[in-house]
Amino acid sequence: MFKKFKLKKLLMFAPLMTLMFCFNSPQNDDEKMQTIMVSVRNTLSYLHYSPKPINDAYSQDVYDKYLEDVDASKRYFLQSDIDEFKKHYTKLDDYLNQGNLIFYKLTIDRLYQRVDEIDKMTQDILAKPINLDENDELVLEPKKRVNPANAKEQYNEWKKYIKYNILQEIETLNSKEEAQKKKKDSVVANKLKDTIKYEPLSIEKKREKATSEVKDLITDSFRRFKKRKKMDWFTVYMNAYTEVFDPHTNYFSPKNKEEFDMQFTGKVIGIGALIQEKRGYLYLGELTIGAPAWKSKQLAAGDKILKVRSKPNEEPVNVVGMLSDEAVRLIRGEKGTPVTLTVEKKDKSIKEVTMIREEVTIEDTYARSIVVNSKNGKKYGFIYLPGFNVEFDKENGGRNASDDVKAELLKLKKENVEGIILDLRNNGGGSLTEVGDIMGLFMNAGPYVQVKDSRGKVQVLSNKTNDPIWTGPLVIMQNELSASASEILAGAMQDYGRAAVIGSPSSFGKGTVQTFVELNRFLNTSDDFGALKLTIQKFYRISGESTQRKGVESDIKMKDLFSYAEVGERFDQFALPWDKIAATSYKKLTALNIPQLQAEIDKQVANNNNYKLLLESAEWKEALDKEETITLNQAKFNELMKTRKAQIEKFKALDKFNNGLKFTLHTDEAERIKKDEAFAKKTENWRKNLERDFYLEETVDALSKIK
Repeated sequence: MFKKFKLKKLLMFAPLMTLMFCFNSPQNDDEKMQTIMVSVRNTLSYLHYSPKPINDAYSQDVYDKYLEDVDASKRYFLQSDIDEFKKHYTKLDDYLNQGNLIFYKLTIDRLYQRVDEIDKMTQDILAKPINLDENDELVLEPKKRVNPANAKEQYNEWKKYIKYNILQEIETLNSKEEAQKKKKDSVVANKLKDTIKYEPLSIEKKREKATSEVKDLITDSFRRFKKRKKMDWFTVYMNAYTEVFDPHTNYFSPKNKEEFDMQFTGKVIGIGALIQEKRGYLYLGELTIGAPAWKSKQLAAGDKILKVRSKPNEEPVNVVGMLSDEAVRLIRGEKGTPVTLTVEKKDKSIKEVTMIREEVTIEDTYARSIVVNSKNGKKYGFIYLPGFNVEFDKENGGRNASDDVKAELLKLKKENVEGIILDLRNNGGGSLTEVGDIMGLFMNAGPYVQVKDSRGKVQVLSNKTNDPIWTGPLVIMQNELSASASEILAGAMQDYGRAAVIGSPSSFGKGTVQTFVELNRFLNTSDDFGALKLTIQKFYRISGESTQRKGVESDIKMKDLFSYAEVGERFDQFALPWDKIAATSYKKLTALNIPQLQAEIDKQVANNNNYKLLLESAEWKEALDKEETITLNQAKFNELMKTRKAQIEKFKALDKFNNGLKFTLHTDEAERIKKDEAFAKKTENWRKNLERDFYLEETVDALSKIK
């Protein structure tokens, strides 16, 4: 959940004035990191909603979190390293205050040293015969693992890890063979022309092929690791400091902030192509229809990228061996400027292609709707809202979630639908202001959220429009990943009685507000030091209830795939606590008969075999995730895989489930799929997923009962 703060508003905090112009422009990376540390410390202490004491207890929390982030699997650092690091256990608070890099440099230098050593270890392991008949086992649960006591133990642990990966690769080969055999048997049984190749490999050949594949993958992973700049690890280090304040306060390097902004607005300036990295080479992935790469008619998915010329007057940069994110930064640039890619085509010919960068829309971040034709013959509108995206520069064509939802509502009204389903499942939130604007599409003016700052001042935010687009029946779908803005909207509509909320027992539970604070604003320099996404407020429902940790409780509850997993704010050690304030004044609408709706849904799903199987699948998957060890003996591993496959076979019925609902595209989309191959494919996948959506079937049924 974000609010846009202008600098003048931030400067109303008197203590912040002491931060201004504290440093001269840093001359090197060390000075830059030191400056960032002290700036982050000051910003946290003065502006965070609930600042923590920067003391030894804080230092211990930061230490534990940082080591977990850097080496969660305990595969890199030796116990002697940990013993050495532990001397700094209560000093990280002092280092933050002083901008002291001693601990950061010690740990990262040691990490790169260990990676070099382990790279050589793994090459030695893979150069020798690997015995998969030994009764080894690998500890999977990080909390049950310990750091190796010495290099010999580390060697043995990596050998186990390599064995595990080889066994997984062999299992992949087995699965592919089984699938090919089924296809061939089907062709023969149906007396069709047999073009299916089925050439099963011997056990020894599978081991050989799997070992070669694992060797390539591990070699490539270490290559990429070594190419990662040490400054990138500084972001990890700083986030250990910030996320101990709360999980949503984060340091963003300049490039990370740029990526965040693109995702938040749903737009990027570039050529409209995914860049994929494979074994030291970069390849073009899917091309966005209508974007520069697609319009060039000279590029295709699978082309190998050799060079990138970012500007006409610059020499092209050889990108072979480069990390994908570095190459992407070369390809992106200012709108209207040229970029040239030198690529190797699949026929080995070399092409040089120049394109003009354009604004490319990431359509998957925007609202979309479809008409649902229910079994009772009625039509309902379904709107999927993946995020509360917003571009604050609306005067220059900025796009936002509320306008998108409004456009979809108008299209659905033309179809004469009798109810609306707003799907907020997996919606992690976005702009706070968009909630009020979207609420105004469904009801008259009124408060929708209360916001409290660090001084205890409560502000009530209201939608002020009295011109709703849709006043008919409304249902909101949510799950455990519905967070922040999603929870404000669902909570407000529930408090008013305007909509029934259906889905998981409760949503994620993120009840805090963040804003971005650009660090260079407080420094005597024009350099970009990145930004701090800072928790500055907590929000509360109009009823006074906080959504923090608890989330929004669904009116009509149905467990789902996440109900057995540790998903939600309440599982985070550093999440801010739940609390409550006084309710604000609001007029409740006609109350929905929620108990009756819940009773009817409960009755329907009680004997529904698909629902039972879905929950059994969720429990089984969670049990797998919690397994602490796994055998590395091939015979035992194969038996384990057979057992798992038998269980998976049981759950395959879920893949064949069809809810019986029929879907009708809008006229403009029906026309677009005739011309836009990528859009047509995405639309078909979306429609198929809707047909397999058990919860949508129950939601449509619940909506049909709301008058």
